[in-house]
Amino acid sequence: MGSYIVRRLMLMIPTLIGIMLINFAIVQAAPGGPVEQMIYRMQNSNTFHQPQSDQQESLQNSARGIPPEIRKRIEAMYGFDQPAYIRLWTMLKNYSMLNFGDSFYRDASVVDLIKQKLPVSISLGLWSTLIIYFISIPLGIRKAVNHGSHFDVVTSSVISILYAIPGFLLGILLIVLFAGGSHFSWFPLRGLTSGNFDQLSLLGKVLDYFWHLVLPLAAYTIGGFATLTMLTKNSFLDEINKQYVVTARAKGLDKQQILYGHVFRNAMLIIIAGFPAAFVSIFFTGSMLIEVIFSLDGLGLLSFEAVTTRDYPVFFGTLFIFTLMGLIIKLISDLVYVLVDPRIDFQSRESV
Repeated sequence: MGSYIVRRLMLMIPTLIGIMLINFAIVQAAPGGPVEQMIYRMQNSNTFHQPQSDQQESLQNSARGIPPEIRKRIEAMYGFDQPAYIRLWTMLKNYSMLNFGDSFYRDASVVDLIKQKLPVSISLGLWSTLIIYFISIPLGIRKAVNHGSHFDVVTSSVISILYAIPGFLLGILLIVLFAGGSHFSWFPLRGLTSGNFDQLSLLGKVLDYFWHLVLPLAAYTIGGFATLTMLTKNSFLDEINKQYVVTARAKGLDKQQILYGHVFRNAMLIIIAGFPAAFVSIFFTGSMLIEVIFSLDGLGLLSFEAVTTRDYPVFFGTLFIFTLMGLIIKLISDLVYVLVDPRIDFQSRESV
């Protein structure tokens, strides 16, 4: 197992480099980079709202016509005076030392920006994960016990329909219906707290927080039940049809004893094994469209703004961090599978 872990860790390096290289090449080919955006803003705006520095002030004062020397200074300011391969090498070298740089357009480092946005994404990720688990597991168990029944068919149809509805589309519909769009004004339109949040009592703050979460969570979790529900159902069905269940029935054990005394422990192994990935993803969950629709300042909105403004340090920094986390989570999930079910041996499978 030790050699398997080492190989997986070593494979993360070329995987990360490959992903960064592909995205770097795509970004270089896309028009409207930071240099062009800077020039456009200087030519079309009297006030340029960017982090202040003497260099930027001098560029702004000389913006008319954008002489070649000014453009060169802009390129040098953003690091575009170097060839692409040097910029790529410098970026990867800095990332290897966990130096992700500073945003082009915000007075903050990439790491600080992620820290600022994490609370919103944690709120959405934590509660959506809990809701999905608390609904999907009991529902999946009941579907397995009543496999082929009217309840099983109806719930499968409902889950399939909900899974097919895009979360952002449901979010727009919820806003129109319940957030003052055209019908009711039961819930707030944006944010996670009200303007007077600091003046509220402790109970008032808790109620205000959950009041703001209702619509985003509804849109966020609507399609998340299908996979876990069907995984739970199929896992329990597989165990129910095994020989030890038949033996337990022959011994006179009732349904509840068999289901929760024998089947439950074995069937839940695959659900438990997948929990570390779900738990860690809570801290790195960001639904761009949901956050944009409900004006939630989380990681999804940060990534969206980084793409639209060509804030390359934020874009590549978050891409590197989230990709690395995804690879590590995948390795942890594989190790948990082995812990909960020793019959699984990834190392022997790789050698076949």
